[in-house]
Amino acid sequence: MAKPDFYETLGVARGADEKELKSAFRKLAMKYHPDKNPGDSAAEHKFKEINEAYEFLKDPQKRAAYDRFGHAAFEQGGPGGMGGGFAGGGGFSDIFEDIFGEMMGGRGGRRSSGGRERGADLRYNMEISLEEAYSGKTAQIRVPTSITCDVCTGSGAKPGTQPSTCSTCGGAGRVRASQGFFSVERTCPTCHGRGQTITDPCTKCGGQGRVTEERSLSVNIPAGIEDGTRIRLAGEGEAGMRGGPTGDLYIFLSVRPHAVFQREGADLYCTVPISMTTAALGGKFDITTMDGARSRVSVPEGTQPGKELRLRGKGMPVLRSAQFGDLYVRISIETPQKLSKRQRELLMEFQELSSKETSPESAGFFSRMKGFFDTLTD
Repeated sequence: MAKPDFYETLGVARGADEKELKSAFRKLAMKYHPDKNPGDSAAEHKFKEINEAYEFLKDPQKRAAYDRFGHAAFEQGGPGGMGGGFAGGGGFSDIFEDIFGEMMGGRGGRRSSGGRERGADLRYNMEISLEEAYSGKTAQIRVPTSITCDVCTGSGAKPGTQPSTCSTCGGAGRVRASQGFFSVERTCPTCHGRGQTITDPCTKCGGQGRVTEERSLSVNIPAGIEDGTRIRLAGEGEAGMRGGPTGDLYIFLSVRPHAVFQREGADLYCTVPISMTTAALGGKFDITTMDGARSRVSVPEGTQPGKELRLRGKGMPVLRSAQFGDLYVRISIETPQKLSKRQRELLMEFQELSSKETSPESAGFFSRMKGFFDTLTD
């Protein structure tokens, strides 16, 4: 099944600016949030799609890559992975070599003299919780990768022997052939571009100069890290062929959606339902923030649905900074249900005593509506 277009997911045009993206994201996140759709797996899936689309499009560099290459920009070595896992292969620099390899002389740029070839970059997808993103952590990961063979020390040749210069290409790794007016250069079919051949290969690595082994690595996740962040561990990728330089390991982080808080940069948002009477009369309630402390929120008298109350410094830590974002508490007013007889009587009495001053917004709306229809009948 094809992955949905990020712009279509958010319902915005490709030329949408940052403000339009942010507005569309917040509107959809409120609509499909798991708290508003308990037990609805389709809404939960949609909520994850919305979060993923916004995380990519709000980043100018990721958005530029997506606009040019679509989802393919992140399928190998890109930041689209969700969940923990390992991926390896051609590495990030390979994307251009794969496209232009034959036109520009194959992948010889990854090889050095003596048949040494740089090892591939590796990717590890790591999923963390919002709490872990808040406090930071040290994670232990196990990475299956290629390491230098300890028997031949990376040469690929049996101990006591040495690779020999390829007789077909003379060590160049490329051969030329004339076709009419053109001269075409191709990878040497004998040494496969390495410039050397091994007559007596190492019995442990089979002439590759490296073997596969699982390694345990410690990764430091700093406090305040955001979804889609890439961490580069230089020299922790695959070992190079025939003693070539080692590639790098890239850790791609994704932050799981939280049951209570939604993150936007360093700020956090949460929706809190309060009773109709609390909204009308004012009141207070306590909320547990990400640091584990309890903060008291004061609700002003006459609070309307959607009002946001700001708790300064109660958001996420700013990466590599002593600053913190803010927490915005968005008010939702719960309509009373399953009323008792007495409660119904009190509400009916309240309704009879109500006036335009009690509900100015609804009174104003119906007044404007009446004026509109009066102009139609004139």
